[in-house]
Amino acid sequence: MYGTQSKRDLSFEIQSQMTILRPSIHARRANIVVKFQDLYGFTVEGNVDDVNILNEVREKVRQQGKVWWSLEANKGANWYLQTYVSSALKSSLKFSVLVNAITLKRLIRKGIPPVLRPKVWFSLSGAAKKKSTVPDSYYRDLTIAVEGKVTPATKQIDHDLPRTFPGHPWLDTPDGHAALRRVLVVYSFRDSDVGYCQGLNYVAALLLLVMKTEEEAFWMLAVLLENVLVNDCYTNNLSGCHVEQRVFKGLLAKECPRVSAHLEALEFDVSLVATEWQRKKQEPAVMAELGQRLRRLNTTNMDVNTRLP
Repeated sequence: MYGTQSKRDLSFEIQSQMTILRPSIHARRANIVVKFQDLYGFTVEGNVDDVNILNEVREKVRQQGKVWWSLEANKGANWYLQTYVSSALKSSLKFSVLVNAITLKRLIRKGIPPVLRPKVWFSLSGAAKKKSTVPDSYYRDLTIAVEGKVTPATKQIDHDLPRTFPGHPWLDTPDGHAALRRVLVVYSFRDSDVGYCQGLNYVAALLLLVMKTEEEAFWMLAVLLENVLVNDCYTNNLSGCHVEQRVFKGLLAKECPRVSAHLEALEFDVSLVATEWQRKKQEPAVMAELGQRLRRLNTTNMDVNTRLP
């Protein structure tokens, strides 16, 4: 017969035979939440892995900046302006211009250093050219002319101002609201067909953060809506958005047929989530959170085939 055994001794014996389960280092790191501000003042929340990825991205941006500064030193401060070739000049195209154009294309795809973005964007987008077609006082005069006027567009703008990136250290202040309102109101009078459409507030706000001045942000908004985006993307009926949604669905079916088939099997209309992205797709400052999530997705080596039927 076995001797008596206390409950305490028995519990120790059972615990000694059990596998001790401790959270892995990756699980512990994933639970550590870190908050910080990105380059444009937005508060980003992530874990330790997100911070490490962001640091890697910042280092790549720093290295890319060295390339730009080196070209500025060798070719001149505005070397990238010597890349535009009109049809009249194609017959007498200089080799140096062609080299600059190829170099610029590669550099832009890798990213423009934040310090140079206002100047490069304003020059290459066509905003500078558009601004040159009107008197220098155009924006100032129009701002004065529309001051105090009330329209359905101005009412909607006033309603959307507090909802545009709430909590941002500058945009969510009286000065930030005033600057954003001026840009949006002035453009609503410049283009009565577009006027104001919800979604433009986010585009204009981010342009203000990048371009630094109201006038440059206004002309960047103008060139986006008038020359870059599909026509009618921001009109009342959003017909341009509907066209692009159909194109996007076709592209998804062609490039990612299994994903497209999976969404169709779920009877999920991708436009429910893609429309909002489509209307804000020209946001110039890619949110750090989004960038981190995409890079993490690329580094996890997820096998889609094992996740989709």
